[in-house]
Amino acid sequence: MKMKAAVMRVQGKPRPYADSQPMTIETVDLDPPGPGEVLYKIIGAGLCHSDLSTIENLRPRRLPTVPGHEAAGIVEEVGPGVTSLKPGDHVVSMFVSSCGDCRYCNNGRPNLCQSSSIARAEGTLVSGARRLSLNGEPLNHYSGLSVFAQYAVVSQSALIKIPDDVPLEDATIFGCAVVTGVGAVLNTAQVPPGARMAVVGLGGVGMNALMAGVVAGAERIVAVDLNADKLRLARELGATDTFLAGNADVVEEIRSATDGGLDYVIETAGAIPAMNLAYAIAARGGMIVSAGLPATTATFAFPHSALVTDEKTIRGSYMGSCVPKRDIPRFIALYQRGKLPVQKLRSGFVTFEQLNEGFDKLADGAVLRQVLRPHA
Repeated sequence: MKMKAAVMRVQGKPRPYADSQPMTIETVDLDPPGPGEVLYKIIGAGLCHSDLSTIENLRPRRLPTVPGHEAAGIVEEVGPGVTSLKPGDHVVSMFVSSCGDCRYCNNGRPNLCQSSSIARAEGTLVSGARRLSLNGEPLNHYSGLSVFAQYAVVSQSALIKIPDDVPLEDATIFGCAVVTGVGAVLNTAQVPPGARMAVVGLGGVGMNALMAGVVAGAERIVAVDLNADKLRLARELGATDTFLAGNADVVEEIRSATDGGLDYVIETAGAIPAMNLAYAIAARGGMIVSAGLPATTATFAFPHSALVTDEKTIRGSYMGSCVPKRDIPRFIALYQRGKLPVQKLRSGFVTFEQLNEGFDKLADGAVLRQVLRPHA
């Protein structure tokens, strides 16, 4: 079938992206699903910082590719051997496919499964196939998904079925921003009721982490960001204290206001200055959880002696330490009960023609989650 999609041939183009056009909008060919694969119609696709990192060449990818990894849509066709989904099912995408039978899957950590890592690096589906092409030239799949398009063919393990009555434009961000932010708090940190916690970096992931702190029953929720408008929204979503990260004395201000720092600090900015701040505002015995993805070459240094004497813990959180089949339904249920009002994080909709400009806004820190409407 032929469809409209965004194609990236070069990473690292200069800003503004509205002028340099890192993505061009093309009519591409999409082959039918093969064994174990699913064709679905994309209703909404989120513009995420991970996609921005790809545009900036902080995370190199095999090119040319159709970017995008966070989406929701409706199953159109299933390939041979697919038993978990059928046409008409509403689904959200997951950017890590799991095999279900390796040391990580068997230990309840499918987010660490390596079964799709080679395929991701090679720009293929898990099967090794490519279903995308342009004028006979193969196009690479992005994280096995490539959702900046009207349709996608993906492995069945990359999709999670959701209730039909959930608005798909709200469901769009559950496969990345929600699982990463909410999962970092509820799964990785396991923040208990009455805890004191902070979120450093209030993008889509950070705001979800903040809302998860409310769900967990944290007694104190400190929100830290460079953008004052995001701090105002953080207050509306349940933050008890807000601080501008750009203030020279912000660490001392936070530590003073919280009697020596926080028990749990969730870093979601994916930047070393944010990680330094997160470590500095953690209390003795505190845990720092990093869910942000910086450049692959970035390094974080900490005082080793103080790590020991203060008994701090530094943990990574990939995909919110989630078990997608367990957690996506849980998080959807919280949304349906009004506990995760993710619709408040949506900064607006974009068309294909506005996609590059949308990433300018994201790079400026002016928006949370914009959603591409591929069929607008």
